[in-house]
Amino acid sequence: MMTELPLEQVRTLLAVVDEGTFDAAAAALHVTPSAVSQRVKALEQRTGRVLLQRTKPVRPTESGAVLVRYARQLARLERDAWGELGLSGAGEPTRVSVAVNADSLATWFLPALTRVAGLCFELHREDEDHTAALLREGLVMAAVTTAADPVPGCTVRPLGRMRYLPVATPEFTANHLGGRPLPETLCEAPVVVFDRRDDFQDAFVRRLGRGSAGPLRHLVPTSEGFLDAVAAGLGWGMVPEVQAHPLLTKGRLVLLAPEEWMDVTLYWQQWKLDSPALAGLAGAVTATAAEALRR
Repeated sequence: MMTELPLEQVRTLLAVVDEGTFDAAAAALHVTPSAVSQRVKALEQRTGRVLLQRTKPVRPTESGAVLVRYARQLARLERDAWGELGLSGAGEPTRVSVAVNADSLATWFLPALTRVAGLCFELHREDEDHTAALLREGLVMAAVTTAADPVPGCTVRPLGRMRYLPVATPEFTANHLGGRPLPETLCEAPVVVFDRRDDFQDAFVRRLGRGSAGPLRHLVPTSEGFLDAVAAGLGWGMVPEVQAHPLLTKGRLVLLAPEEWMDVTLYWQQWKLDSPALAGLAGAVTATAAEALRR
């Protein structure tokens, strides 16, 4: 038999996760810390699962993340309902949280947001292979992701392919990559990577038949900074086609392998809710992606 989930307890769980501690949640809810603790304990007993990791800050367990996502969806539906009744807060914008990867943010994603009026956006920058995790944890309502399989409680639709080109400056190419086969030189040459999780350049070298890119790695964790580092001659890197094209045209960058590139297929995942805000944003994002990305 299915057990009801008391809204007061679910909202208290969300407050603890958002505020980071039981005391802070109590202050936000205008109740005592003891009341917060009792509500969370009652919800754990009702579900038969541990919902929170008692760390600092508090983090939801896998089961807790399900309820946190549920609580955020309830809050979204409640705000939409008040808005349709004309009873929303005076001048209070509708806030939508989205996870998006740095390269999309730097190239095509922001123009999509200008197509939607009346929304306040909270963007979470994360690698496209990890944005779906923020959806699972209930931290965002939608995400640009490489995950084709929908997160539980979410819908998914393809956006298109972002093409990446292997590029470097002419001077870097002459100094580090000339005279020997490209797979051999890329295993030794300096390379620019986004962060320690970025294995995109390694994947390109593996495609050419070698193990990985060279050991001298410059970590540059912004899309614009990554491009600037490659254009400055610090190393070679895989740069989005739309960013690389102007510098290729001017001769500031050259293609390392004209017949080789890597495509990343992007998807839009969002909560499975009948929400006007999410529907409007999804339409704007898919329309902009259709214009900017490869099909």
